[in-house]
Amino acid sequence: MYDDDHLLSADDLAMVKDLVEFAGKHLHLAEDTEMSITFVSKERIRAINKKYRDVDRATDVISFAIEDGDADSDFGEPLEALAHLPRNIGDLFISPGIAQEQADRYGHSFRRELGYTTVHGFLHLNGYDHIKKADEAVMIPLQEEILEAYGLTR
Repeated sequence: MYDDDHLLSADDLAMVKDLVEFAGKHLHLAEDTEMSITFVSKERIRAINKKYRDVDRATDVISFAIEDGDADSDFGEPLEALAHLPRNIGDLFISPGIAQEQADRYGHSFRRELGYTTVHGFLHLNGYDHIKKADEAVMIPLQEEILEAYGLTR
């Protein structure tokens, strides 16, 4: 059971790191691809949601993708590749407290919900979305495919 007064366990943190690496391999990302994940309280994610999305409610994950659209430079390659730097895809803010509430609501484990939330945000950082039905028909099955291949089933 997770609540905002307790930190994530070392096992939970290791699972998130391993899952992101697994998902990156699933999407065939370069090994040196980077991103950050920050775990925040329900109150903090609500403030971030309000400030950056003008939505005054807590949510499970907020993604800030660095690349928005075409990441190629005028030379036909991403700037990171030209400078031999790792590609940074962006930042995730995850509320474990909201993940716990959703796990309780949907009747599965906190670990499954934390994994679901992580992969969901990770896919957003990689250009996937679910606003339009056609996009949702791609993103959600891919999300489930990654989770099931990793072993986080419902």
